[in-house]
Amino acid sequence: MTTRRLYLTRHGAADAFGELTDAGRRQAGLLGERLAGLPVDAVWHSPLPRAAASAHELARHLPDVPVAEAAELVDHVPYVPSAAETPPSWAGFFDGYDDTEAASGQRLAEALIARFAKVCDPGAQGTRPGTHEVLVTHAYPIAWLVRHALDAPPSRWLGLNSANTALTMIEYRDGLPPTIVMFNDMSHLPPDLRWTGFPAGIRP
Repeated sequence: MTTRRLYLTRHGAADAFGELTDAGRRQAGLLGERLAGLPVDAVWHSPLPRAAASAHELARHLPDVPVAEAAELVDHVPYVPSAAETPPSWAGFFDGYDDTEAASGQRLAEALIARFAKVCDPGAQGTRPGTHEVLVTHAYPIAWLVRHALDAPPSRWLGLNSANTALTMIEYRDGLPPTIVMFNDMSHLPPDLRWTGFPAGIRP
């Protein structure tokens, strides 16, 4: 059976300019140490600097694993819900999004699913029956991939937040629905580096 395992992670903590902080670099390095025990085939990252820097930081622990940019992983709003679909806590968040922006985000979301949310073609050059890929991206693309794996309505990406360098794993297999193996796992991080990227009131 052909199996594709995606290890999704949000970039490390970043400053207001989108650059990794010292804490973000530590988070990425610790995630790399955790992933070092896996047969990782590739590391893909968003074009944005905070994701690219996180990918290269964690890849220091994955010798000879190729690291490459994937445009589909860029930070974007994958689906703008209707008023009836929008929870009260999100009221006003989408004010100002016009139809052009919403359509652009939806195209990116569809491209993300088309590229990554499927089993790899076993006939493709260099493809093995079981692949392990790390995707360094942002909270919204992770939420969209989780929503898709659950076959949930489009608006259910709302509220599926991820902490910086938390690990989410989705497994794709021939003839079976996707399996979410873990979501927002931070066990590789010490307590002082967990839950960054969440509002302070949400942190347990």
